[in-house]
Amino acid sequence: STQKAQEAVYSGLKEAQSTLELKGGVIATADAAGGTIQQLSFVVSSALGGEAIDFTQPTEPLTATGIAIGTANKVVINYIDKDQTKNNLWWNVTKLGNDSGDYLLNGTEKYEITIGGSSNTTAPGNLLNALSGHLLTTNKTFTIQVVTPAGAVLTIERTTPAYIDKIMNLR
Repeated sequence: STQKAQEAVYSGLKEAQSTLELKGGVIATADAAGGTIQQLSFVVSSALGGEAIDFTQPTEPLTATGIAIGTANKVVINYIDKDQTKNNLWWNVTKLGNDSGDYLLNGTEKYEITIGGSSNTTAPGNLLNALSGHLLTTNKTFTIQVVTPAGAVLTIERTTPAYIDKIMNLR
């Protein structure tokens, strides 16, 4: 029983060390008309500076779906609102500050994650394509889940304001 207890402690510690934390706000970028959000960006880091998390980017979809189906990404980002759930959205990463030269987030590294990183509304990775039919517009509460291979799910919940600016910080 001592060995089982020890295994449980080590398992919990590994999960805690692989947990992400949000650094700063969530930045929303609207389309040219300024009424629909086409891109969301936020910065993440390792919560305890522990286990490395593989942020290998998904391959951009071949069709204009905004969904990263059949790619090698280990981190999965999901979108949920009252109208829909979209799993495995396409995203890209920008490394900020310290960079060890790989896509393993560890130590003091910070990565900016952008969902819908294309400003072209016909591009495969655009958030408008992923949310077609129920776009992200005014007064809408939504949740972003960042699911890593190990560790807790980072859940980000925000509500869009009554007026959508071209670029906004969703606090």
